[in-house]
Amino acid sequence: MSTEPEPEESPGEEPQPVFATLEDWVSERFLPMYRRTLGGEFRWCAEWWRHAEAISRLTTLWHLWETLRLKPGTGMAEWYGHLDHHLPILLGARGPFYQCTETEHLEPHQARAVPAPSWWWTGLAAPSVSGAPLDA
Repeated sequence: MSTEPEPEESPGEEPQPVFATLEDWVSERFLPMYRRTLGGEFRWCAEWWRHAEAISRLTTLWHLWETLRLKPGTGMAEWYGHLDHHLPILLGARGPFYQCTETEHLEPHQARAVPAPSWWWTGLAAPSVSGAPLDA
């Protein structure tokens, strides 16, 4: 028995997605299919939708899945290449869920950025301090 859905489109019809939303794909396809023992090496947050990186990666995987499921022969093999890249990052101990457990969401820390000086992007020479260039 195949676990991959068969395309239901008739010839000449525009293919329709199997899942209407990312949340549907995650809850009905991704989580039931790609199970891992959680804790330690693999992390998950029940509130995955609070993690921008997770949304981005899961959306990418969902859209690829919807597209590649329609490609005969090698479509799913191509999709697994993408999954195999994203899954260790997504579920990894230093991935977007690194601070969370399956039962507790902790807001991820956002890196700080200092704005560049106004002259930085203009291609002008950097100002100097005591005669030494700042970028030396």
